[in-house]
Amino acid sequence: MTNNIFEQIKKINEYGKEFWSARDLYKLLGYTEYGKFLPAIERAKESCKNSGQKIDDHFAGVSDMVLIGSGAERAVDDYRLSRYACYLIAQNGDPRKEEIALAQTYFAIQTRRQEVRELQIEDSKRVFLRDEMKEHNKNLVQAAKQAGVVNYANFQDFGYMGLYGGMRQRDIHAKKKLHKNEVILDHMGSEELAANLFRATQAEAKLKRENIMGEQKANQTHYDVGKKVRKTIAELGGTMPEKLPVSENVKESRKRIKAEQKLLKFKKKN
Repeated sequence: MTNNIFEQIKKINEYGKEFWSARDLYKLLGYTEYGKFLPAIERAKESCKNSGQKIDDHFAGVSDMVLIGSGAERAVDDYRLSRYACYLIAQNGDPRKEEIALAQTYFAIQTRRQEVRELQIEDSKRVFLRDEMKEHNKNLVQAAKQAGVVNYANFQDFGYMGLYGGMRQRDIHAKKKLHKNEVILDHMGSEELAANLFRATQAEAKLKRENIMGEQKANQTHYDVGKKVRKTIAELGGTMPEKLPVSENVKESRKRIKAEQKLLKFKKKN
């Protein structure tokens, strides 16, 4: 059995995401019966839960139709497994099987590579969105001043309250358990930054478009925009911003990007 065999049985769903069928995988892992493979899946699901991941994101239960002869079909239970799920199954499989040992090595390496790629993508998105947020906050300040806002910190609070279900900046800061001098925006992941960027750009646009005047009206406008962004997130089935995980300081993302750029330049020279 070669490592590449795992890639050969990989499938792509209608959304372009890769997955493995548990009924395809169990044979490659040395199991003679699917039923004997299920305990390994259950242990893997428990490991997934303990690692803080959502089980359904990695172990999607499905029912597939299979031929049983003479053109007849019957439904059989199956799982659509992510690469991470395959890794966990290999880690929780029968260690006496040579196939399990090979799978452990293969999926450990591939999972790590995927994690690195995803981190690189997230770093790039965070840095870009954080820089955009900085620029658009400046624009929002100007629009707010033109509308007659004097207490800008309070104006910002209204936007956050709309987006974060009534939470002010200090409440968000406390929930994220940030130190006194740490900036909230520096510890947001790309998803949360994108929501806040949308809030800021739309609030600025609305203030200008409707020529809103008066501090109270400007505050209410910012709140309403934040609330509508929150409503949109809910309608799309997204996670509310206050429930998204806290990220390390975006400075770390900048450092990794610079290190990668230096490495690429070094490789080109050599």
